[in-house]
Amino acid sequence: MNFKLEVIGFTIDSCVLAQAAGATRIELCDNPGEGGTTPSAGFIKAARDVLQIDLYPIIRVRGGDFFYSDAEFEIMKTDVQLCKDLGCNGVVIGMLNADGTVDTGRCKQLIDIAHPLGVTFHRAFDRTNDPFKALEDIISIGCERILTSGLQPTALQGIDLIAQLIKQANGRIVIMPGSGLRSDNIIEIAENTAAVEFHTSARIYTESKMKYNNGAMKEDLRSVTVDTDEIKKITANLKDL
Repeated sequence: MNFKLEVIGFTIDSCVLAQAAGATRIELCDNPGEGGTTPSAGFIKAARDVLQIDLYPIIRVRGGDFFYSDAEFEIMKTDVQLCKDLGCNGVVIGMLNADGTVDTGRCKQLIDIAHPLGVTFHRAFDRTNDPFKALEDIISIGCERILTSGLQPTALQGIDLIAQLIKQANGRIVIMPGSGLRSDNIIEIAENTAAVEFHTSARIYTESKMKYNNGAMKEDLRSVTVDTDEIKKITANLKDL
């Protein structure tokens, strides 16, 4: 089986490390504390310059919910075009209506702007009111994959629903489990869902290299990076399946 592993890149260094460790695609994000928001143009360009693997920036103007204003939507359209102009392979989107259904109209506009780039529908899916209808809606507008934890905090907790979604999708779209995916549960998730693509942050923190720190500020100056050993273990476990 030709499994694929997507890794979140929150920094340019983590993108390089993830690629070297065996990632097959980078989801490029800023602001890990917000769950990932749109990276800057400079970050996207730098990542494109150093990566040979696929690059998919997230298009998310802010943290919080996935119900966006008209002004926010205009920003997202501009960001999709920017990703296209910078040579990305795809983008990651997700918009909902207030009632928890997929905002197919505005998502389709972003997909049309992105064409011919690939489009992933992110974990806004896990906030939908009916995952089976949402799956059909997302297929109908032309996304190539859905990132989901099965409407639970982690993919392991949502494993049964993920398996049902993959069965319903029947090859029409990729269902990619993500959230809490690690080397110690990847085999269980793969074997019980029949998934072929997987998503992980493999997140660890690196200490600040500052020699001076104003302790009165009481700040955590660590930054997010990736655990290359963890990525290698995940890919090795997938190869053994």
